[in-house]
Amino acid sequence: MKRWLVWVLILLGLSQLGQGIYIEAKAWLAQQLLERAWERARVGEARPLPWPWADTWPVARLRVDRLGIRQVVLAGASGRTLAFGPGHLFASAPPGSAGNSAISGHRDTHFRFLRDLRVGDRIELERRDGARVRYAVYRRGVVHETDSAPLRRQGAQLTLITCYPFDALSPGGSDRFVVEARRIAL
Repeated sequence: MKRWLVWVLILLGLSQLGQGIYIEAKAWLAQQLLERAWERARVGEARPLPWPWADTWPVARLRVDRLGIRQVVLAGASGRTLAFGPGHLFASAPPGSAGNSAISGHRDTHFRFLRDLRVGDRIELERRDGARVRYAVYRRGVVHETDSAPLRRQGAQLTLITCYPFDALSPGGSDRFVVEARRIAL
């Protein structure tokens, strides 16, 4: 009986480890395919699908040099989209435009780096037309999921959103970690 229990526990542990590796591998592979689609977008393809069955496409590239972050941002923020990368909220301004552009991502994959952003950090957003727009982080904090104030702010800014806390054992939750950055000159 003890031997059987040990094997069951080992198999359960390996299963959990495998699931974690699968999620990380899927996120990494998706970014590689998205980079290829991004290059096609940069040369004028309207909606370059990263894989044939995709329902999203690249709209921008996000960079945070201090943290070594370089990610393709996708159109839309559905659960399917966020499984592969950060997504632009359609209800917000287009990435890199004069308004408030909101991008969301999962706290345990693509937007894990938000916890390490500090006030004053620089974020660069590359648009499809090749223009690069820079932002400086001016606020970071936790809000309830029903608090839409960060999304209603006016002016040229970038709002990055993920679930909180970062080390939660279960997905979702009612809190969001929000990073707000103002557009600055290059």
